[in-house]
Amino acid sequence: MTTDPPVLSLRGITHSFGAVRALIDVDLDVHAREVVAVVGDNGAGKSTLVAVMAGALVPDAGEVVVDGQEVRLSSPGLARQLGIATVFQDLALCEDLDVVENLFLGQELRRGVLLDEVGMEHEAWNLLGKLAARVPSLRAATSTLSGGQRQAVAIARALLGEPRVLVLDEPTAALGVTQTAEVLTLIERVRDRGYGVVLVSQNMADVQAVADRVVVLRRGRLNGEFDAETARYEDIIAAVTGASPPRGAGGGSS
Repeated sequence: MTTDPPVLSLRGITHSFGAVRALIDVDLDVHAREVVAVVGDNGAGKSTLVAVMAGALVPDAGEVVVDGQEVRLSSPGLARQLGIATVFQDLALCEDLDVVENLFLGQELRRGVLLDEVGMEHEAWNLLGKLAARVPSLRAATSTLSGGQRQAVAIARALLGEPRVLVLDEPTAALGVTQTAEVLTLIERVRDRGYGVVLVSQNMADVQAVADRVVVLRRGRLNGEFDAETARYEDIIAAVTGASPPRGAGGGSS
């Protein structure tokens, strides 16, 4: 496990929707070159935590620290500026636009008043090449791509601007076996290129395949943190279901 300071830290994050307490005093550290999986049952608070990291939701209490400095993530744009990129489960791709148009939507390259189509195609190939991601054509409509290819385009778009942390919300949901394997390989490549990755997932097989650490949320609270290499599957599931008391960092080793 890395000893470098975290690039992103959440401290005491708490948020309620009316009488419903979605997050209660949650801590989370994300380091460069690691995949931190956040797991939990439905209603555990995972989506709320994603929204906080994405800047889409300002928590009621707690601190967000980026590279040692406390910040207020008051919008997704500010989160991006601070180096936190999020790919939501719906991917937010425009079906009728091609790969290049989706990658650069809202951040198009220009030469004077004209779009720099050649420059954008070159950068698109460069981005997808770094991820070893394959698409049939940069000018193929997104609607014609497979689920795995669509996820690759969404991840590549998130990496524009070289963020420090990539947050992935259920990236393999509704994908087949082959496409899931492609996306998990993408996640490993993103980590190996120096990014911190937060993988939010309910699929324990995916988590065990790529995670370095596993953080468990249960009913809005942190209910365990495990070293993925040494943790037992049964211990993580017990933390998810509440069958065991909360475990501290490094818990679950045999």
